[in-house]
Amino acid sequence: MVSLRPISFIQFCILTFIALATAQPSFLYHFCVYKNGNYTTNSIYETNLNRVLSSISSNKIIDNGFYSNSYGQEPDKAYGIGLCRGDVKPDVCRSCLNDSRISLKKLCPNQKEAIGWYDNCSLRFSNRSIFAVAESSPSFYMWNIRNVSDIDGYGQVLANQLDGMISETASGRSFIKFATRTAIAPDFGRIYVLSQCTTDLSEQDCLGCLRTISERIPLCCIGKAGGRIYTPSCNFRYETYTFFDQLTPAASPTSPSPPSQPVSPPPIKGTKRNTTTRTAIVIVVPTLVVIILVISIIYLFLRVKKRKDHFEPLDEMGNVESLQFDFEVIRAATDDFSDANKLGKGGFGLVYEGKLSNGQEIAVKRLSKNSGQGDLEFKNEVVLVAKLQHRNLVRLLGFCLEGNERLLVYEFVPNRSLDHYIFDPKKSANLDWERRYKIIKGIARGLLYLHEDSRLRIIHRDLKAANVLLDIEMNPKISDFGMARMCVLDQTEGSTNRIVGTYGYMAPEYAMLGQFSIKSDVFSFGVLMMEIISGQKITSFHEGENREYLLSYAWKNWREGTAANLIDLTLRSGPLSEMIRCIHIGLLCVQANVTDRLDMASVVLMLNSNSIALPLPTQPASFMQNEVPLATTMKLDTDCKPISQNEVSITELDPR
Repeated sequence: MVSLRPISFIQFCILTFIALATAQPSFLYHFCVYKNGNYTTNSIYETNLNRVLSSISSNKIIDNGFYSNSYGQEPDKAYGIGLCRGDVKPDVCRSCLNDSRISLKKLCPNQKEAIGWYDNCSLRFSNRSIFAVAESSPSFYMWNIRNVSDIDGYGQVLANQLDGMISETASGRSFIKFATRTAIAPDFGRIYVLSQCTTDLSEQDCLGCLRTISERIPLCCIGKAGGRIYTPSCNFRYETYTFFDQLTPAASPTSPSPPSQPVSPPPIKGTKRNTTTRTAIVIVVPTLVVIILVISIIYLFLRVKKRKDHFEPLDEMGNVESLQFDFEVIRAATDDFSDANKLGKGGFGLVYEGKLSNGQEIAVKRLSKNSGQGDLEFKNEVVLVAKLQHRNLVRLLGFCLEGNERLLVYEFVPNRSLDHYIFDPKKSANLDWERRYKIIKGIARGLLYLHEDSRLRIIHRDLKAANVLLDIEMNPKISDFGMARMCVLDQTEGSTNRIVGTYGYMAPEYAMLGQFSIKSDVFSFGVLMMEIISGQKITSFHEGENREYLLSYAWKNWREGTAANLIDLTLRSGPLSEMIRCIHIGLLCVQANVTDRLDMASVVLMLNSNSIALPLPTQPASFMQNEVPLATTMKLDTDCKPISQNEVSITELDPR
């Protein structure tokens, strides 16, 4: 690890004061859009971009909460869009956008396209025209951790409000596309709802953007007391408390003043000089006390932290070195990579359990020393995987690169992988339907994040029971990105000459033709669903004395109306209709024609709502048939890159 030169307390106080004075507030979330590439420092594009962003603070637009500007000539032309929440006043709006332009450039250095969201505003810039273009990606969700008891009733009130607000927002006044509503809701008395589009969108585009959002609400916020969804072109939020100004909607030049204004307290009696002195004391003294207190706490925290091994936060890494561990720290944590700490073995090498001096448990993968991957490529790979942050993905904490040693440091997941439970007759009896259903939904959410909601579009290519780990509460975490492919956000498919993966889980168009896509991941998920429901392996399913292909057996029983035959005998006392519905969804995931398969957004939606009608499945793809499966035409692998240069499995964790 990089050592720090000791500094005096006075120096530390000065540096901390400067940092506090210049610190920018944090975005709710932001995306650096890597597919559009980088610009070089002091380039023509950077000059144009700075011109666009700097005009925010001097521009007098913000009367309607919307800003758009461009500067330069193609191909170095820069475009910028700023949007403030419709109820925010112009001065607050301008301040928010001004903070945004500084923060976004720092968080996405040299990126040609980026977007960031605050509570009060959002800002995006790009090297392509983004004016009057409806875009729903990239997007992110947030939700209130408080749950509701009447999920259906609360959801119905929310749906009714949004249905009415969509047209109201889209067809509103030309200078603003913004609407708010309040309604009586179960459990919490009232519900406050807000929706907004960027002002430059047409009515039709705004309608389409908000309808897309409305379809995603069950994916993020079902059963929650509050939630919000943000996209580049529109956003939606609801809470059980007032979070917007109901008296002052975003003002147009002719908007009337609000009916009442805040009243300032009466001035202190006395001379002007005494009043000024008292005011200075009241402001300065508490401020200095707070600053000194904050500095002292930070200083003491760092003094304690310096004595411990620790991890840098991985939310936004500006420097790859912040992810790097010292080799001796890892050696000590794993007891010099002792056999007693060995957890598993794969094509990549060995996995060890470890514990840092601060008590944190870790899993360490020691990659084979014959890797041809360079140091820079290895570091870039680690940074990419570290940015995949989701509760249903195993979290990469960092790496170690020293000589021939290449180590990956992951969070430690205390339970074994899913296959050790569902395929073990004794352990599977303890895995009731409620837990299995929870595992299915968790895997689906993790896969949806990889396909649509992460900054990168990741095609996993090796989803199987052995690559799903279970935490202490039996929550699933997808692991093993050694065979994954990273694509640009608008590409969903690719091709390869080298087939890697696990037969049985691989979609036929990939296994036979080398064509992979997000739909080949969906196929693997469908197979995994069938295994979880049946307790049988795809590669060794038996019906009595006969060995049969699991998907063929499922399809045969579905056609004959005996789908319950597929269900694990230990689950026969569970909710039969829910299990049959999951078999139905699973069959929709493994259909022979790639275009007929569901996407993961639809899968998650169907798993979370029993009211959605399911289409009838067609015959699933099968390796046992003597025919080439149907497949859509797919683009060659021009924008999909392997995350691991070796294209081998690098995650085979087997915690004890």
